[in-house]
Amino acid sequence: MEIKKTLLEQNYNSADPDFWKGVISSGPILLGVIPFGITCGIMGLTAGLTSTETVMMSLLVFAGASQFIAITMLGAGITSWSAIMLTTLLVNLRHMLMGASLAQYMVQHPKSQQALLSFLLTDEAYAVTVSRIHQAGYSAAHQLGVSLSLYVTWGLSTIAGVLVGSYIPDPLAWGLDFAMPATFLVLLFPRLTDRISLVVCIVAGLIAIAGALYLPGKWYMIAACLGAVITGGLMEGAKANAK
Repeated sequence: MEIKKTLLEQNYNSADPDFWKGVISSGPILLGVIPFGITCGIMGLTAGLTSTETVMMSLLVFAGASQFIAITMLGAGITSWSAIMLTTLLVNLRHMLMGASLAQYMVQHPKSQQALLSFLLTDEAYAVTVSRIHQAGYSAAHQLGVSLSLYVTWGLSTIAGVLVGSYIPDPLAWGLDFAMPATFLVLLFPRLTDRISLVVCIVAGLIAIAGALYLPGKWYMIAACLGAVITGGLMEGAKANAK
């Protein structure tokens, strides 16, 4: 009811064409989300969570990487909430960079709308939203359509994972964990249209690989993001000064 009320207050609903364009744009991404969500549901049960706890985690947390980290820690016997919260916070620090990127557009909208879109913000929703910005400008309704599609699919996929969990004890053996990286590669390649984007991609990739080898935890994500931002900023600045 609260989400529905917020949508009505902000005057963007299912009648907005951009909303449905967002839903359609999310279609290819959902193919990667579904197996990822199923895996999350199965692993939740494997780690000792109840069916309700596993599903509610997806509905209330809605952060795939953080959920997998938390579930893995619980499965390993780590029950300290402070340790789990700190670890998942570090994993999700990249959301600060994504939020900063979209802030210039979202700040023009009411606080309740910003809160809703912020809660629903994911890597996939960000990638599709940024692509839309480059093509036709920013649309809150479009972002909402993408985000809600991902949210509903993630929840339903987790439920499906819970239901089939007893039949697939080790989902990673099926290679389902590769679905999401493959999805991001599909999103990435069309954006590599010039020298700057290509160099930024290579730099971020090299930093991520080196970070994964030598940095603890998930710090390689943050290092790669910062490296990409700095590289892109310097190259864009040099390009502007050269004109």
